[in-house]
Amino acid sequence: MKQMKQPPRQAIALNYDGQNAPTLTAKGDDELAETILAIARHHQVPIYENADLVRLLARLELGEAIPEALYRTIAEIIAFAWYLKGKSPLNNRPDAPEGDAPLLLEGPVSRPS
Repeated sequence: MKQMKQPPRQAIALNYDGQNAPTLTAKGDDELAETILAIARHHQVPIYENADLVRLLARLELGEAIPEALYRTIAEIIAFAWYLKGKSPLNNRPDAPEGDAPLLLEGPVSRPS
């Protein structure tokens, strides 16, 4: 029986400092995407899979802020990632996030035929 090959991966890493729009801190396809994902897993960075969003964000240059049109979408993802970790940006609990909040997005690469 022939084993199906996994589709190539694409990964986008964002960073949110709590003050400015999230910025693109890393991006990559295939092996580089797998390396980015491995680093994120090692550091327990939340990973969100959304191929359409990754395709949009992959157009950005490193260090570039996300487009204003995506603020709400990214804010909801960041808020949910914080919720899963028991954190909130608006409280003073000891486990509240301090400084930067990394987030990784990933999805299959869709290449033109």
